[in-house]
Amino acid sequence: MGKSKRRDRGRMLTEIGWRKIWDAIYQEFPDRQTFAAISRKTDPSLNSEAIALVTAETIAKIINRKAGADLSKIQSIFAAFGLTLESDDHGSAHYGNALPADPNFVGRGEAIAHLHELVHRDANVIVIQARGGIGKTTLARKFLAQEFGAENVIEFPIAKETKDIASIESLLEEKLRQLGEEPGREFMVSCDRLKRKLQSERIGILIDNLEPALDSSGRFIEPHRRYVEVLRILADPSVQSTTLITTRERLRESSITVQTYLLKSLDVVAWKEFFESRSLATDTPALAALHNAYGGNAKAMEIISGAIAQDFEGDVDEYWQENQDDLFIERDLEDLVKQQFERLEEQNPDAYNLLCRMGCYRYQDVPTVPIEGLFCLMWDVPEKEHKRVVKVLRDRSLVEVLDRAYWLHPMIKSEAIAYLRTNNDWIIANQKVALFWTNKVKSIESTECAMQAFEAYYHYYAIQEFEKAGEVLVLHRDDKWEHRIPLGDALLRMGFSQQPYIAIKKVINKVSDPLSWSRLHKTLGNMNWVLGNITEAIECNKKAVANLTNTNTSNCKYKNNICFYAFLNMGICKISIFEFEDASIFFKKSLTYILGNSKSDSEILDIKKTKCSCYLAFIQSHDDQKKLETLNLCEKLWHDLETIGWQSHGFTFHGQFLGIAYQNLGFLDKAIEIYENILTLLNNSNYTQAKAKLFTHLAEAYRGQDKFEYAIESHNKSITLLEENRSLTELAEAYLQRGITYKKIDEKLKSKEDFSKSMLLFKSIKAPRQIERLQKLRL
Repeated sequence: MGKSKRRDRGRMLTEIGWRKIWDAIYQEFPDRQTFAAISRKTDPSLNSEAIALVTAETIAKIINRKAGADLSKIQSIFAAFGLTLESDDHGSAHYGNALPADPNFVGRGEAIAHLHELVHRDANVIVIQARGGIGKTTLARKFLAQEFGAENVIEFPIAKETKDIASIESLLEEKLRQLGEEPGREFMVSCDRLKRKLQSERIGILIDNLEPALDSSGRFIEPHRRYVEVLRILADPSVQSTTLITTRERLRESSITVQTYLLKSLDVVAWKEFFESRSLATDTPALAALHNAYGGNAKAMEIISGAIAQDFEGDVDEYWQENQDDLFIERDLEDLVKQQFERLEEQNPDAYNLLCRMGCYRYQDVPTVPIEGLFCLMWDVPEKEHKRVVKVLRDRSLVEVLDRAYWLHPMIKSEAIAYLRTNNDWIIANQKVALFWTNKVKSIESTECAMQAFEAYYHYYAIQEFEKAGEVLVLHRDDKWEHRIPLGDALLRMGFSQQPYIAIKKVINKVSDPLSWSRLHKTLGNMNWVLGNITEAIECNKKAVANLTNTNTSNCKYKNNICFYAFLNMGICKISIFEFEDASIFFKKSLTYILGNSKSDSEILDIKKTKCSCYLAFIQSHDDQKKLETLNLCEKLWHDLETIGWQSHGFTFHGQFLGIAYQNLGFLDKAIEIYENILTLLNNSNYTQAKAKLFTHLAEAYRGQDKFEYAIESHNKSITLLEENRSLTELAEAYLQRGITYKKIDEKLKSKEDFSKSMLLFKSIKAPRQIERLQKLRL
C-alpha cells in the first residue's frame, strides 16, 4: 500500500497539460525562454500569483516529461503562469510514456525544450547548427523519437563527401516506398505524393549532415538543386511533419522558410553525469580541465571517456596529466577538425587564412578579441570584404562570438596554430597582432587596458623579436593618475608583479638599445622591490644609471629622467629596510638629475623636487632635533601639493610620505586628512600597491587616536590586498603595524602571530635594521 502511494506521487504532464503550459510559457517569453527564467517566474517574492519556488532542474524534468515529479511542483508552475491544473493535465508517471533514462544522452533538457518551443510556434523545418562533434545528430534523433515515435521517423542521409551524395530523385523514391506510397515516374509527381502523405500523417524527418550539399554561400550545389523542391514541401504550413536538419554550416536558401537553432556545447555538469554513468571518477579538477580544453564537445566526451576506461584503468587524473599538451592524441578528434579546415580551404581561402591566423592570439589573460583584431589579420584582403570573411567563419560555427568579441574553441585554435606555423604568415600575423594591441590601448585606464597592451609582448616574443618585446614593457602611456607611465610600472601598480617580472627577465639581456635596456632595468628594480628582493632592486637601478652614464646618447632628457627615477627608487628601497642614511644620499643624488630651462621643464622640476622632498621630510621626521625644521618643510610641501594636485604625477603614492611625516611629528589629524584625500582618489583607481600602503598608514594614525576598531579594519584591508598581490616588502610592514595595534589592545596571541609573520618576511628580504626595530617593538 505504502509503496503504491509513493509511486503515485510521481506525476507527469499529459499531452493536454504539456500543450497548455507551453502556450503560457510562449506568451510570457515569446523570444526566448530558459528553465532559469521559468524558475524565477515561480518565485513568490517576484510573482504574486506564484505558490512556491520550483528549481530550474525540476522544471526541466517536468517540461521534458522525462520523469515523474510531485504534484505540488506541477501546480506551482501552472499557478505561476495564471493556470489552474486540471485532472486531465497530468497522469501517473508509472503508467506514463516517459522514456527511460539514456546514459548516452545527457545535458540536453534545455535544447529539447527549445525545439519543442519552435515546433509549438509552427516551425516545420528546424536547422540544428553547430561545429563537428557537438551532438547535433544525437539530439535530432532523440527529439524526433520522443515527438513521433521511432517507427514514424524517416531519414534522408547526406553522404560525408560531396561526390557520394545520392540524387534526391532516388532518395525520394526510396522514402515514399518506406511510407507505403508508390513513387511517380516524374520527380514533381513524387513530390506531390510526399506532400499529400505528410498532410495526412504526423511524421518526423531527419536530414543529417547537410553541409556537403552546400556551396560556400550556403546554397545547394548545382547537381543537387532539386533538394530545394523537397524542402519547400517539408516547410509547407499544411504538412503535419517536423523536419530537423543538422549541419555545420548555415543554410541560405531564400525560397525556404526555416528556423535555425544554434546548439551549444555540453556543460561540465553533463560531462560529470556521462562520466559517472561509466563509473569514472568525477571528484577531480581534471574533469573540469578536460571539459574546458575540449569546450564541452560531446564527441570528445565520448571518445575520451572510452580512452580513460580502456587505456588508463579509469584514472581521469592520469589521462589529463599524460595528454594535456596534445588535444588531438585521440585521432578521431583530429580528423573531426581537419575535415572542417580542409573544406574551408577549398571553398573560401580568405576565410581559411583568417581562421589559421586567429590561432596566433593567446585567448588567456585577454580571452576575447574585438572584430578589429580580426580585420588586422586580413592584410591581403580588400577592406570592403573583411566583414564578409568573418561572417563565413560565423556561419560555419568555426569561431565563437559574443557581443562583437571573438575567440576560438580550444580544438579549433590548436589546429589553426598548427597550420599557421607551417607558413610565413606566422611571423606577419604576430607582428600585425602586436601592433594592433599596441595601437588599441592609448592610455592605461583599467586592468583590462593594461593586459591588452601587455599582449603585444607575447606576440613579439613568439617570433623572437626580443627588442620590440622589451619596448612593449617600457612604452609610456597616460594613465588615470600620472602622465606617460611605462606599461611595466602600470602593471606593477595594479598588483601584477610576477608576469611582467618573468617577461622582463626573458628579454632584458637581448635588448641592445641603451635607453630601452636602462628602462627595463629600472622597471625590473621596481618589481624586485615589491617582491622583496631589495638587493637585486638596488642593483638593477644602479645598472640602469651606469649604462646611461657610460653611453653617449643624444637624448639627454630621457637619460636624466631615467637616472632621476632610478635614484629615487633606490632611496625608496632603503627606506623600506629602514636604512635612512643611505636613502637620504640616494634622494639627494636624484635631485642632481633635475634639469630644465623652459616653462614646461620648470613645472616638471617642481614636481620632481616635491617628490624627493616628501621622502626627505619623512626621513627628517625621525630626528627629534629637527622637529620645527621638518614641520616647516611639511607645511611647504602641503601647499605645493595643493597647487600641483594630489591626483597627478604619482603623488597618491609619494604624497603618503608627507602624511607619515606629519604623523611622526604628532599631527595625526593632518595625517588622516592627507590619507583620506588620497584614499578618495585611489578608490576610483586600480593602483593596488598605493591603496594597500595607505591603509597601513591610516591604521597607524587611527591607533594613535585610540580608534582601535577603525585601525584593525584598515590593517585588515591592507593585508588582504598585499597578500593577494604578494607585495612582500609592504606586507612585512603591514604585519608589523597590525602586531603593534594588537599589542596595544592586549591581543597578545594575535600580536605574536603578526610579529612572527613580519619577522619571517624581513628576514627573507634581508632587512637587518627592520629586524632590530621589530625586536624592540615587540618587547
